[in-house]
Amino acid sequence: MPKRQVFFSFHYKADAWRAAQVRNMGVVEGNKPVSDNEWEQIKRSGDEAIKRWINEQMKYRSCVVVLIGSQTAERKWIRYEIKKGWNEGKGLVGIYIHNLKDKDGNQSTKGQNPFEHFELKVNGEKMNLSDIVKAYDPPYRNSQKVYDYIKQNLADWVEEAIKIRNEFK
Repeated sequence: MPKRQVFFSFHYKADAWRAAQVRNMGVVEGNKPVSDNEWEQIKRSGDEAIKRWINEQMKYRSCVVVLIGSQTAERKWIRYEIKKGWNEGKGLVGIYIHNLKDKDGNQSTKGQNPFEHFELKVNGEKMNLSDIVKAYDPPYRNSQKVYDYIKQNLADWVEEAIKIRNEFK
């Protein structure tokens, strides 16, 4: 079975190192990483340029994988990516990455579930997106065990997210 094409959503400044670990697992095909210089140039070009970049990167992806760090839930562009992914019928899944070590060997604090910021109506009833979309928190503090757990489960989580989203179309 071919690897799923996914879009990785994460807080670039705080979590790029941790996100790179997940992206480089080779379990799913992610969007092309952007360099620090490229990202700075995109940001300097303004909000419309950022939206265009996100929209282009999200094309042909079947799932948005939100890598949840300590500040992820508060990020404007992550909220945009979640909303866009849901509205386009893509699978959505969250993975807490705070216990992966960064480039300096540090772990972080657990952030809020970013899906809690979205409310929608399902069959006339108000629901929170966090009641539908799963956010996985690896049950380990050891960075290597967290890495191994994510690597072992990522493909299944993506498949499950796509299946769940298809139930709400």
